[in-house]
Amino acid sequence: MFEGIGKAFSRAMKKVADAVFVNKKLINDIVKEIQKSLIEADVDLDLISEITDDIKKEALDEKIPGIEKKEILIKLIHDKLIEILGKEKFVLYIDRKKKPHKIMFVGLYGCGKTTTISKLAFYYSKRGYKVATIGLDVHRPAASEQLKQMSEKAKVACFTDKEKNVLKIWKKFEDELKKYDLVLIDTAGRDVLDSDLIKEINELNKEIKPDNVILVIPGDIGQTAKKQASEFKKSCNIDGVIVTRLDGTAKGGGALTSCYETKAKVYFIGVGEKISDIEEYNPLTFVSRILGMGDLNALLDKVRLAVDEKSQGKLKKRLEDGKFTLTDMCEQLKSMGGMGKLSNIANLIPGLGKVKLPSELLDVQGEKLKRWRFAIDSMTEEEKEYPEEILVKSEDATKRIQRISKGSHVPTNEIREMLKQYRMIKEFLNSGISGEEMAMDEKQLKKLAKKFGSKLGKGMRF
Repeated sequence: MFEGIGKAFSRAMKKVADAVFVNKKLINDIVKEIQKSLIEADVDLDLISEITDDIKKEALDEKIPGIEKKEILIKLIHDKLIEILGKEKFVLYIDRKKKPHKIMFVGLYGCGKTTTISKLAFYYSKRGYKVATIGLDVHRPAASEQLKQMSEKAKVACFTDKEKNVLKIWKKFEDELKKYDLVLIDTAGRDVLDSDLIKEINELNKEIKPDNVILVIPGDIGQTAKKQASEFKKSCNIDGVIVTRLDGTAKGGGALTSCYETKAKVYFIGVGEKISDIEEYNPLTFVSRILGMGDLNALLDKVRLAVDEKSQGKLKKRLEDGKFTLTDMCEQLKSMGGMGKLSNIANLIPGLGKVKLPSELLDVQGEKLKRWRFAIDSMTEEEKEYPEEILVKSEDATKRIQRISKGSHVPTNEIREMLKQYRMIKEFLNSGISGEEMAMDEKQLKKLAKKFGSKLGKGMRF
């Protein structure tokens, strides 16, 4: 996500930090590098020019003493990146006292509206809200069925009907929806922002009286987001924006900066295909992440969404008793799988974002985790409980590994790698970190980054 921007700004700050003097040549080199990365991220050219002119002006200001110029320039580069991505964090406030709090979603055809609704339903249900979705898209074939399937995945109630009049559908379920804390309303999109779409949205707005109207925009549309955000804002008075598909698009910078330029509040961003891949958008921590400084809050949110509290409680008790088996490790791997790609998780941990470990390696490792679970399933209960015995170099241990490999279709070298990984994790757990700290709080994550950051750089796979 914005890898090019992150690398370019990190290189720029490193150049400044390493330089003996801040001279005109250094500043011009830095500005060119930043300009190139912002153009690749589809940021508006006028905005790029404005930002880089400010950097030049500030850096060449003769009033700033030479000894302080480096520090000021580094801060300026960091602040400018925050500025173009939004400056301020906007929180979507859900009023629990008002039943139901209604959010209506609008957007063009194919923007990811229905998927985003299911992600938000999952996000808020995990935070204790009683959530329901309702399908008012009567134009797109199978729209209701998609919403129903996605809502089942999020484990929330879904209301749909074969009726073609959207107002009748709403009135049919209106009383029943009052039982819920939060109702997410799916509406129809179009290929273009036409008068029929706006008319239907305004009719629904008048009848439903939603507490929020949210525009869903795909990140890959780049600067076109500016037109959509401004026209939807003018036509149906949207409160804010959710930007989707920010996991693999260079144009995401254009979408986010365009929203900022039109003064549209970005509440959430979609960062992957999994139902848990949605985050509150905070420009400050977002910038920290793309510069390799991590984002603990986003990581903790992912943990809350993915982890089963009951199973974590059992694990905590076992750790306190000094026990940690391959079965326990398998449960942790399942939880990590629910958090998305391991490369994304590593980028969220302060200290690990800057480790020179290729993202391809971490993502391949994510696939390996699935095979490791197959290997564990092929072991006897004794082997799961005391895996150290299989690591001993002996004829019996070799035969065991070959048997496990045959039963699980996992290569013997991967089984040995898994066992070594288990030993490393167990050593970590026995190195003074208590079961209580394993609850994945900020303190524990910082300790993890500090203790194992160097090993990760040398090839440890987290």
